[in-house]
Amino acid sequence: MAKTVSQQFNISGLYAVTPDEPNTPSLEANIHAALRGGVKLVQYRNKAADKDLRLQQASALLALCRAYNVPLIINDHLDLCVQIDADGVHLGGTDCDLGEARSLLGVDKIIGASCYNQLDLAINAQSHGASYVAFGACFSTSTKPNAVSAPLSLFAQAKQKINIPLVAIGGITLENARLVKNAGADAIAVVNALFRSDDITKTSQQFIEILKP
Repeated sequence: MAKTVSQQFNISGLYAVTPDEPNTPSLEANIHAALRGGVKLVQYRNKAADKDLRLQQASALLALCRAYNVPLIINDHLDLCVQIDADGVHLGGTDCDLGEARSLLGVDKIIGASCYNQLDLAINAQSHGASYVAFGACFSTSTKPNAVSAPLSLFAQAKQKINIPLVAIGGITLENARLVKNAGADAIAVVNALFRSDDITKTSQQFIEILKP
């Protein structure tokens, strides 16, 4: 019998989301540093890449993540997830239907859903097979400067309605990560605070220390 997603992967702790990096060796080096630091999940996201570069970069990161037994999640591109047999996909509000994605990927892949600041979206995502839901932006962020604001109180509300992991994203730093953890997030997704740091491995370790139970 195939394992369920919850049996295969622990969706918690530090979730690294890649920046728009055109240079594949640089991207690999940065992700390798984050993996050495102990990140629990990696999401490949590059809004500026074309199809060929996405395939090249995602394939390279998958090999790295497999070496550390860390799941690689593909942002938006379900076809790419299937093509390289990545560990899952993260879908935004305007991406493909979550139920269709679950039917295509099967029960053993991770599917994350962006729910912004809307609890109803999260409840619906859970009912259609999401493995986790993400709320944000928790704080102002240069990655998505026009993102809606998600109050930290939303995590406590979601805990009453949802039994899959809750991921926080948007402007999370070493200075405010503990606030997010205490609010009830199971994992925090980080881009700039991790990949713009001088020492990615050390910064990963610092986040993980904050996120310890």
